[in-house]
Amino acid sequence: MTYETYEEAQAAVDLLAKADFPVRRLTIVGNDLKTIEAVTGKLSYGRGALTGAFSGGWLGLFVGLLLVIFSPTATSAEFVGAAVLIGAGFGVLFGIVSYALNRRRRDFTSNIRVIATSYQIIADPEVANRARNLVAPGASWGAPPPPPAHPSDPPPAHPSDRPPAPPAHPSDPPPPFEPPADPRA
Repeated sequence: MTYETYEEAQAAVDLLAKADFPVRRLTIVGNDLKTIEAVTGKLSYGRGALTGAFSGGWLGLFVGLLLVIFSPTATSAEFVGAAVLIGAGFGVLFGIVSYALNRRRRDFTSNIRVIATSYQIIADPEVANRARNLVAPGASWGAPPPPPAHPSDPPPAHPSDRPPAPPAHPSDPPPPFEPPADPRA
């Protein structure tokens, strides 16, 4: 089955999981991938230093807490505070140096996402029919839905009607000769 959003494909897999379907035998495939980069701001020395201070502060907090937990001599909040300040200081230095090195190449910040135009659920051949029947009874698995009927289209053929014979191709051999039936018999 093909879905327009990942959430729709995920909901179909959730439906199969609730029906005790072996979901290990399914794969969600994103088709026609696109990269979307949302620009979030302009880089500067100040922004590089501030970003570095925050990330360094978090690293300092983590190291300080680890030392307080595992070291019997480091047991005070001042020790953790000092670790945060030292981490922030190193983060500021690394942020400024990083911006100075990349300044000419990239002067903005952004978030990059990769999205797909459509998502397909692919099932192992042994379980594909069961998955199709659970998700969308009567639909064909992996094929696009038929287009809606147009008002100018002819009505559908009756089941008792025979399909027309395929047209003869010039390279096909001629049909075998059959003598005409004798009207007297």
